[in-house]
Amino acid sequence: MGEKECTAGGAWTWAVAGNENASVHTIVAVRFSDSAGTRRGTSPTVASTHEEAIMATPNDRVYSASHEWHKSEGETLTLGLTQFAVDQLTDVTYVEMKKPGTKFKAGEIVGEVESVKTTSDIYCMVDGEILEVNAGVVKDPSLLNTDPYGKGWLIKVKVTGKGKLGECLDAAAYEKSH
Repeated sequence: MGEKECTAGGAWTWAVAGNENASVHTIVAVRFSDSAGTRRGTSPTVASTHEEAIMATPNDRVYSASHEWHKSEGETLTLGLTQFAVDQLTDVTYVEMKKPGTKFKAGEIVGEVESVKTTSDIYCMVDGEILEVNAGVVKDPSLLNTDPYGKGWLIKVKVTGKGKLGECLDAAAYEKSH
């Protein structure tokens, strides 16, 4: 079961079929309640897939205070933005990352993301060298909005030092802090 507040007052509540930790969910029931909690509308079987309503924070990576996720796979690390960051940015319109071959220290800027609201610097918490920039997200920045933990990854990094990775939070601690 999930819930999302509505700007008009009240909340949408939905039931999900399948794995709660998946990045894509099938909504099987939707209900709207007004701010007093009175049920105002319901749809018992909504046969749609909704990726934004429930985006569980994956357990296979760690999260920085500046809202980047870091997923280690051997000596390679994949970096992206969290759902929380993407929600704060709203519609992402432009992504620019430093080029492959760029070496950097933990905590340095490795790129930037622009949205209709603001421009945000992107930081990486390890020492490393950029191996690959996600050309898909550079070409179509909306991938950050629709799939920040999957197709919306930003860069792959060859890790040369753990840097500040130990300062990052696991999924449960990150969710609790937001």
